Amino acid sequence: MKIQILGTGCPKCKKLAEVAEQAAKETGLQYTIEKVESIPDIMEFGIFSTPGLAVNGKLVCSGSVPTVERVKDLLQRAK
Repeated sequence: MKIQILGTGCPKCKKLAEVAEQAAKETGLQYTIEKVESIPDIMEFGIFSTPGLAVNGKLVCSGSVPTVERVKDLLQRAK
């Protein structure tokens, strides 16, 4: 599973990366985390507010930092 953190490195983006990693570890999934920091690359996801979370190339949430439980749910749905 490919988890992408979309954002330029602000505190919310860093927090989302932490939450996503914790959620992925707790679910026991095989995963990689990629940080997408280039604005043109972020825009390709159709995102207007960062941070964003994409799973396997599909945007699943943006604009806020979800809870670990919410990210676990999003990861399970994306399997």
